[in-house]
Amino acid sequence: MGALSWPFLRLYLLTLLYFSANSILNVIIPLEGKTLGADNSTIGIIMGAYLFTTMLLRPWAGGWIQRFGPIKVLRILLVVNGCALILYTMTGIEGYLVARMMQGACTAFFSMALQLGIIDALPDKDRSQGISMYSLCAYLPGIFGPLVAVGIWQTGEWHHFTIAMVVLAILTGIVGYTARIDRKPGGEKTSTEAEGAGIGMRGSLGQFVRNPHLFKSGLLMLSASLIFGAMSTFVPLYTAQIPAASTAVFLTIQAFVVVGTRFGLRKLIPSDGKWPTRITAGAMALLAVACLCVSMATALPAAVFYTGALLTGIAQALLYPALMTYLSFVLPEGSRNILIGLFVATADLGVSMGSVLMGPIADWMSYSTMYSICAALAMAMTVVALERRSLSSDSKRQVGSTDGMKGTSL
Repeated sequence: MGALSWPFLRLYLLTLLYFSANSILNVIIPLEGKTLGADNSTIGIIMGAYLFTTMLLRPWAGGWIQRFGPIKVLRILLVVNGCALILYTMTGIEGYLVARMMQGACTAFFSMALQLGIIDALPDKDRSQGISMYSLCAYLPGIFGPLVAVGIWQTGEWHHFTIAMVVLAILTGIVGYTARIDRKPGGEKTSTEAEGAGIGMRGSLGQFVRNPHLFKSGLLMLSASLIFGAMSTFVPLYTAQIPAASTAVFLTIQAFVVVGTRFGLRKLIPSDGKWPTRITAGAMALLAVACLCVSMATALPAAVFYTGALLTGIAQALLYPALMTYLSFVLPEGSRNILIGLFVATADLGVSMGSVLMGPIADWMSYSTMYSICAALAMAMTVVALERRSLSSDSKRQVGSTDGMKGTSL
């Protein structure tokens, strides 16, 4: 059963529906916050609360999913997610923080349940494609979500926002309750392995520092996600300073590029446990150029601004699937779910930091200066991605051990 078979297509549809709400909220909340008089720091805190909560719960999500199975966890969180979406329609800016935290808690378990389920269910050769397809569908709402949000905002008819949230809550629940995730043969976990997972969760933070594969991948993902967070949160506000520029066009270009790149190049992402130097270093270098384009957009034609969206989309499309696939091979099997949870948590923390830390910098200096700082960070991480000597010998040992476990449980 391949990555494009019907059971997996249904999981991808569930992913698309689940993240559609957030793609609308990412535009609505900053605009609504500005209307109500909130400054960039306040907006950043509200936006960052979503993924900060997700980040805190990632390691526990991995452990609970390993113990109880992805489907049981999935069905519980879909109810909570529906309540969070309804809460957005019943409150003002002061209640968004609570709803963002509820939604963040749900996302921690949702994304871990689907990604770990896909990893466990697919053969090794199809693993990178499955992760790429999940990532594609998680980002696909970025194409239409901003357009829907801008349309709702411009009409001023707030009941349209209420209808959108209620419909998404219902559809996500229906598809989620009919989804199935089956392990491939030999993939059942024993009670001994479950006990080992609990031990791994308690010592997972130490392993994050000691494991060179996890540390390097997490550092790259943290830095890139900080930039992605700064883009998604503050571009809608920064666009007002750029002549002839449009937030909807920027976000739509970025989303189309992410979707097209993830689908078109999904087979080129290594699925062999070797460090993906060209993809990681290339993605960070593209991200550095993208930040410079956005930073200088106020003094240059709008085409430069949109070039930043294109390059950001390519980097975002390639980096996460490549690192996730690499880690799924090289991390210790007994604690893999917990450690992957920590890796995904670095992505959450980065996006949250992009909102919370970059907001004050934009207030104190300017949006242009803030994006210049992001460019410098991306260049530094390009050098980190190119350095692979510390991983080479360990990777060979890990790949060898993976080859020796073909056909065993993952």
